[in-house]
Amino acid sequence: MPRPLFPLIGACAVVLGPLVLGACSVGPAYEKPQASATPLPAEFKALDGWRPAAPADLADRGDWWTLLGDPQLNALAARIDVSNQTVAKAEANYRQARALVREQRASLFPAIDLSGSATRAGGSGSANSSSASGTGRRYQASLGASWEPDVWGRIRAGVSGARASAEASQADLAAARLSMQGELAVNYLGLRQADAEIDLVNRTIEGYRRSLTITQNRYAAAIAPRSDVLQAQTQLANAQADLESLVQTRAAYENAIATLVGEPASGFRLAAVPNWSSTVPEIPAGVPSTLLERRPDIAAAERRVAAANADIGVARAAFFPSFDLTASGNSSSSRLGDLFSASANTWSLGLSAAQTLFDAGARKARVEEARASYDASVADYRQTALSAFEDVENQLTAVRVLERRYALLETSSRAADQTEQMILNQYKAGQVAYTDVVTAQASAFSARRALLSARVSRQTAAVALVQALGGGWKGLG
Repeated sequence: MPRPLFPLIGACAVVLGPLVLGACSVGPAYEKPQASATPLPAEFKALDGWRPAAPADLADRGDWWTLLGDPQLNALAARIDVSNQTVAKAEANYRQARALVREQRASLFPAIDLSGSATRAGGSGSANSSSASGTGRRYQASLGASWEPDVWGRIRAGVSGARASAEASQADLAAARLSMQGELAVNYLGLRQADAEIDLVNRTIEGYRRSLTITQNRYAAAIAPRSDVLQAQTQLANAQADLESLVQTRAAYENAIATLVGEPASGFRLAAVPNWSSTVPEIPAGVPSTLLERRPDIAAAERRVAAANADIGVARAAFFPSFDLTASGNSSSSRLGDLFSASANTWSLGLSAAQTLFDAGARKARVEEARASYDASVADYRQTALSAFEDVENQLTAVRVLERRYALLETSSRAADQTEQMILNQYKAGQVAYTDVVTAQASAFSARRALLSARVSRQTAAVALVQALGGGWKGLG
């Protein structure tokens, strides 16, 4: 009776063997989609002299925040990787994705299991029983193995998809780190701007107090009307109110920085820096425009396209039969020493195949679903790339416009300072009304604040450009 089994096993070996050894893949080969339906420009329109270069997603971006030349910001930025919880979450997601790749890859190999048991049984027995107590022991051990050959590439497609998803998670981690670093830099610059404005307003308040004293003295001497005193008091009170608003703004920035570096806001303090001044980074002319694969958000979007492509292969494989190879060995004995003897052992080998004959179109629907998901991921990738070009163009324009605006505001501020002093001298000499003094002082104060704000805006725009470029421009020239 066992003889008919041999032709069957031989036939299975002839049919299945070549498939196992040269397993085919029913999934589509992945080709990276174009980042845009139209050819990408070789350079940005906002600046002349920028040239294209090869993308460099893995290039060292360096500690780009050091371009701002602030030691305290450098120290805070170093804490992002260690204490920021958004980065910690992204890092955990990346580790999870890597573990999923290993889990998927394990399906390519056989699963082997070992089990054993020992039982003791007893009863009343009979007079002829060989055991006086009617009890006996039984030992069993079994070793089994099962394997699903990846004939149609379903498992390999799953591994490829998991690997692409892990790479997307890696890019997400880089994006989270860059985002938190940029947010820290912007909040830090905002805090230092508030500090500088507080110092400016304090100095302005002192000037307004002196002006109030002058008007009070002139009023007491019957040289000036009481309205001059009231105007000086109004101006001083408004400046003091501005100071309170700035204190609130500074506290908000300080609390935001505390959260970014992983500290409770209640116990976090950043002391004011007298005469704070931060460097405005210079933008090199050799920064390339081909930055698509360097930005982590675009890299993540492209990797998700690859993962979606692999899902099509997994869905297609369901149209083909699945095969399972099993092997087992069992041993049973009443004596532990004889458990692994040849006479106590049995073994078996098995081959099974399964094929779905009718599912009312479910498999076809899953393939169409996977293809639609792929098309959606391509569209998302292209939209992310287009948004990246828009972002960079906007920041390049901002950098250049703010540079020219700052130069104009410098001229305006110097002229306003000189006008303020001239009008105040004329008022002391009784040549002009105090209304002219108020106007001149308000104009000078507004010009100083505008100049300070423009300087910080230039630094903030540089930070935004760094983020738009995917992190600094080190090594991109």
